[in-house]
Amino acid sequence: MSHSTSQSPTQQAWQRLTRSPVTIAAMLTLAFMILICAVGPWFSPYGESDQDLELRATAPSAQHWLGTDPLGRDLATRILFGGRVSLLVGVLATAVAAVIGVGYGLIAGLSGRRTDALMMRLVDVLYAFPFITFVILLVVIFGRQFVLIFVAIGAVEWLTMARVVRGQVLSLKNLEFVLAARASGAGFWHILFKHMLPNVMGPVIIYASLTVPGVMLLEAMLSFLGLGIQPPDASWGVLISEGAASMAVHPWMLIGPSVFFTLTLLALNLLGDGLRDAFDPKSARE
Repeated sequence: MSHSTSQSPTQQAWQRLTRSPVTIAAMLTLAFMILICAVGPWFSPYGESDQDLELRATAPSAQHWLGTDPLGRDLATRILFGGRVSLLVGVLATAVAAVIGVGYGLIAGLSGRRTDALMMRLVDVLYAFPFITFVILLVVIFGRQFVLIFVAIGAVEWLTMARVVRGQVLSLKNLEFVLAARASGAGFWHILFKHMLPNVMGPVIIYASLTVPGVMLLEAMLSFLGLGIQPPDASWGVLISEGAASMAVHPWMLIGPSVFFTLTLLALNLLGDGLRDAFDPKSARE
């Protein structure tokens, strides 16, 4: 028996993942961003909302590395606080989408033909609504609180997840191990949790990793439109919106948060591509 065949699929996927220099660089970049956003504000001498009106809109200096905004708040500190919010929204909204989408897709794919058709027609109807309009409607109805924002985003991001999971279930439900489980008397929920859920986790992880940057971009767009995180709280979307309003006069207000946001999105997308190639090596060869 060769060494590769003695390894589990997860171990083989991890080996493929760590063999890619681009993926390693993406993971290190993402880890660095998470680390500095998580612990950086503790070491800052400034608070997120501390104002010094004598230092309004000053350019980067030794005292304020990335400058200050028109209210004299330290921009580097606000970027780190904003990173916490943006990353948290991305992860939590994706988690909401995964829970809804995986559950819905598993039930639809494993159910009978009529139930499956009815459930997927509902997904098609929801797909017909303009995506951003639906999110804006949810935010306007339920408010702009932090928790409701990621719930609203997650409530529309689950649709593609449900389709992905359903497709995986349809390809698995007539395989020998599932038929054997049915022949032995296993019920619907036993097959769903014991056999289907573990076998769809690979595609779920891949799609979730690619959903996080999309969610962060959506939150930034909502904040840019004034429907996301509300000042004086900060997210990268809020800071980019504030910087865009004064970029001709104070360009550092736009450059700082944009660089952090772009690097994080790039790292997340590259990591998602790496996970896809690791868990589905056929896609990398196509």
